[in-house]
Amino acid sequence: MNSYGTDRSKQGNSGFRYAVDAFAIGMTLTLAGCSGDAPSASPNTSASVESLTSKAASSGDSSKSTASAKSDEKFEFKPLALNAIAGSAADATSTGSKSDPEKQIQTIIAKLQPLQILLGQWRGTTRREYENFKAVDIHEWVWDLRSNPAQPALTIQSDKSPYIKTGRLTWDTEQNTFVMTVADPAGTTRQFSGDFTEPVHEIVGSDDKLHRVFRLEFNQISNGDRSELWQLAFAQQENNRYLLEVGKRRGKADFARFDTVSTQREGTSFAVSDSGYAEKTCIISEGLGTMEVTWKGRSYWVCCTGCKAAFEEDPETWIARAAKKEAPK
Repeated sequence: MNSYGTDRSKQGNSGFRYAVDAFAIGMTLTLAGCSGDAPSASPNTSASVESLTSKAASSGDSSKSTASAKSDEKFEFKPLALNAIAGSAADATSTGSKSDPEKQIQTIIAKLQPLQILLGQWRGTTRREYENFKAVDIHEWVWDLRSNPAQPALTIQSDKSPYIKTGRLTWDTEQNTFVMTVADPAGTTRQFSGDFTEPVHEIVGSDDKLHRVFRLEFNQISNGDRSELWQLAFAQQENNRYLLEVGKRRGKADFARFDTVSTQREGTSFAVSDSGYAEKTCIISEGLGTMEVTWKGRSYWVCCTGCKAAFEEDPETWIARAAKKEAPK
């Protein structure tokens, strides 16, 4: 090729490059114009975009991690330390029952079960004389599961007791103590709280049978305007005998024994068994069944008139509760 042709070829290539460069510049200006106030391109633009993208991704990952952590925290159930509240397992259990009505009912029944030896009819005789004779009364202990279903109790009702016309004994899951409300024949109501001063245990009596003994002591809760306070103690001597000890105090003096009521069981003995009561287990209290009830053709046992009334009012609930307790066994 001659020099003229070579020069023309070089000029053509140069012109082509100029055209491409012009086109690129035009596109850049056009894009810049479309972006409004977008800053002009700079050598660091690519690096800045990469940095922002990296930060956004990092931020997104962090948000996701935080959200994930919160989600995990929401469903994380940590065991309650036994010493977290008042330092005892009983406290932890009772605290948990506050938010679970069913658990609270079972907790109260379990706390009252050792006292079931009181169930039944009794004959009481005072040591102190009233109008030249010792007062004699007939009283009965039964389960009360109906007047306040969320707060089961053992109740006592007497015909002629000078101290307890009616009484209601239960367990306070918030205070972790026994509480009792007593009304005397004059209609005066007193509130008591207390616990065992002699724990529940079993002994072998002269009849070679197991007998349950304990001492449960209550002090009257002062309301600030009483000059006289009472003290009650239930001292179980054997299955068919217990003492009701009545003490009183005035002002800041110590409690002094005022009277002792000796009681003897009337009728069926609620014997203690170290091997369970087999088919005669009360479906409600798990005590010794003394009365048979039926539901849908099947027989069950209950320990007292209170359990009988509660079962007949809502048999399906009590059957379901008994089945639930038996399931782990």
